[in-house]
Amino acid sequence: MNTVMNMMDPWRFLDDLIDTSSRAFRNVRARAAGRFPPVNVYLDDNAVIVDMELPGRTAKDVDLTLESQAVVVTDRPAETTNAESGAKEDAKSAWCRRIELPFRVNAEKANAKFVNGILRVELPKADAVGAKRIAIEG
Repeated sequence: MNTVMNMMDPWRFLDDLIDTSSRAFRNVRARAAGRFPPVNVYLDDNAVIVDMELPGRTAKDVDLTLESQAVVVTDRPAETTNAESGAKEDAKSAWCRRIELPFRVNAEKANAKFVNGILRVELPKADAVGAKRIAIEG
């Protein structure tokens, strides 16, 4: 019923349409502004490979954290100089990207490379825990 009423008021309908469009393209605008770098995730039987485009950045500019079933890439705050006082300040992090993984990975065998503006993280699958018999007391 609310939608029918909104369609009867063309200005309200246009406001709703613009609001919906803005929400739909928010990620596109954020990505264009450089806040969310594009990511490709490849799966195979043995590993997950994450490629992230970071043009103009270096390995020192990002932090990489591996959680139990996620990899988190965070923009490291850049040190800036205050024009008035000349004091060095830390800028806030521009973005943080968390990528959920479909299975547990072996953190000991994980590796990351930064080549030509592309961060590649290779995360091998953790060894599967086989069936285990549990003794019942009593």
